[in-house]
Amino acid sequence: MFKNFLLLTPYSLLLTPTKTIMTQTTNIEFKAEIQQLLDILIHSLYTEKEIFLRELLSNASDALNRIQFEMLTNREVLDEHAELAIYVEGDEKAGTLTIRDTGVGMTAEEIAENLGTIAHSGAKSFLKMMEEAGKKGQGITADLIGKFGVGFYSVFMAAEEVKVTSRSYLPNAEAVVWSSAGQGTYSVEVASKAERGTTIEIKLKDEAKEFATPYRLRQIVKTHSDFVAFPIYLKEEKTTPKSAESEGSQETTIEWNQINQQKAIWRESPREVDEEKYKSFYQQFTLDFGEPLLRIHTSSDAPVQFYTLLFIPSKKDYKLFGAKDDYGLKLYSRKVLIRENYKELLPNYLRFVEGVVDSEDIPLNVSREAVQNSPVLEKIKQVLVRRLASELGNLAENNPDKYKTFWQEFGGYLKEGMATDQDSKGKFTDLLRFQSSKGQDSKDLVSLAQYTARMKADQSEIYYILGDNFEIISRSPHLEYFKKHEIEVLYMTDPMDSFMLIGLRDYSGKPLKNIDDAGLNLPESDKAEDSQKAEEAIPGDQFKSFISRCKNTLGSRVEDVRESKILTDSPCRLVNPPNALNTNMQRVQRLLDKDFQVPKKILELNRHNLLVQNISARLAADSQDSLLDPLIEQLFENALVIEGIHPNPADMIPRMQRLMEAAARLN
Repeated sequence: MFKNFLLLTPYSLLLTPTKTIMTQTTNIEFKAEIQQLLDILIHSLYTEKEIFLRELLSNASDALNRIQFEMLTNREVLDEHAELAIYVEGDEKAGTLTIRDTGVGMTAEEIAENLGTIAHSGAKSFLKMMEEAGKKGQGITADLIGKFGVGFYSVFMAAEEVKVTSRSYLPNAEAVVWSSAGQGTYSVEVASKAERGTTIEIKLKDEAKEFATPYRLRQIVKTHSDFVAFPIYLKEEKTTPKSAESEGSQETTIEWNQINQQKAIWRESPREVDEEKYKSFYQQFTLDFGEPLLRIHTSSDAPVQFYTLLFIPSKKDYKLFGAKDDYGLKLYSRKVLIRENYKELLPNYLRFVEGVVDSEDIPLNVSREAVQNSPVLEKIKQVLVRRLASELGNLAENNPDKYKTFWQEFGGYLKEGMATDQDSKGKFTDLLRFQSSKGQDSKDLVSLAQYTARMKADQSEIYYILGDNFEIISRSPHLEYFKKHEIEVLYMTDPMDSFMLIGLRDYSGKPLKNIDDAGLNLPESDKAEDSQKAEEAIPGDQFKSFISRCKNTLGSRVEDVRESKILTDSPCRLVNPPNALNTNMQRVQRLLDKDFQVPKKILELNRHNLLVQNISARLAADSQDSLLDPLIEQLFENALVIEGIHPNPADMIPRMQRLMEAAARLN
């Protein structure tokens, strides 16, 4: 523990340390303004008390890095063969916590400078020293986490009193102890310590006694410091029976158990990590006992240095106990957790991605609990999005069945991206999949690239239809012309499709068109022949009278009633009038507005259809027929049901029963 316990604030203490520190106890008062600053740091800077342990362990890790570097060129160090490690010991009865390291340690002058001089950072000094020495590129770790020097004082969130005893690696240096209650003074005096390193003894406040329990200490280390590069040992008691003969008799032994993993899997080379290791990490990381659908393990040096390990789960609902907003990547800085569920590293529509990002370049605030806004984060985000798009593209090309599983689980998120993020259009459009009129069933999917590749030579538009599901859409009257002419139509059955189409207007220069649009640009091939057959089915004047009766019966519920030029089998269909809100937006409104009103549409009638012919003939025979209006209304409301916009289909039941009774009497 060395030059990293300092506060990043431009103040210093009145006293300059001297050799008198080595012969007597020196009590020193903080300046008034420094005491005020310390009070702010203790009570306002950190959001969670447990962060103090993360900070102290990070400082210990820095001290171990320092001695490791020193020993590369200097063997004249105290305790040369001591294991580089951190030791944590909690005493529940005494309410104390002790953290010890075998790091570089501090001399009397250094401890006064580092723990008694605000605005000095030894870690920063060491980084500068390494850069000047040109050692950074020789494989020596520069993971000095405590660059700000604020972390040490976070201990007073949980401590009544703190005592820091340290002995430098220099063989002739004496040990020294620094102590304070964080209330206005601190003391420095000679200490007795034979081994190298620093020991921090903390007398915990009553409300912080939980930090002396092994379970809580394990939990904090696993959360925040699991991947510190040096072993962290926790002192634990183990109770076992003495022997089979001495029933009820037990003995207690003391064990020092390593509680951190040390190696951060995302910082290892992918070639060095086997599948079992990835699987184990994923399951511990996500609490998903299945296997991920896709894994992305990569690092980047430009434009920003960072390491990342991302996973796409195999199921959308893999989190049994996860909250709705429990998403976002875990953000680490030099293998120390900074933020869980950090949402800013990926756009919202990729919130299903799990994983870790570890960067030494991210700008942190002084407490290292929040990340400052910076172009660095935006660059990391851009790299991650591009890599995800690329890997999903490779999956779609090389393993279509596996990609189909991804699409069924997470396709809706990519559609959301089309609607909310224009940048996603160029990266994810080719990953979209749709049901189609050419498909055998709802599981048979097609991409926009596949659709355009098999378009008819004279086809200039991509056609689609909106509906609730594959079966309903397959029976839509809008499809009849397209089936007859073998023109493929995409089925949009996901509620998110309506939102997606707001952002996705075209593909490869070809506009996407809804086939219920009255102004479609369709081939003229056999319209003349169809018109002649229709005239033979219902005489012109009779059909005009029927259209007029439909307008009178339906009144303001329709914009217009007219003959259909494209229906072949169904009696009628509903289309949007010119300049009306398109069907996409109508469906969006229906999803968002509880007071949604059915929009006025044009009712198109098929003169070829037997039902239309019979109702028309019934009108010609007797214009006062009491069943005429119910038949016309049922014809119209059947079309509303097919479109999925009927406000209350149950209202049709009395009319349907009346028509059924009439049909039964005729028989």
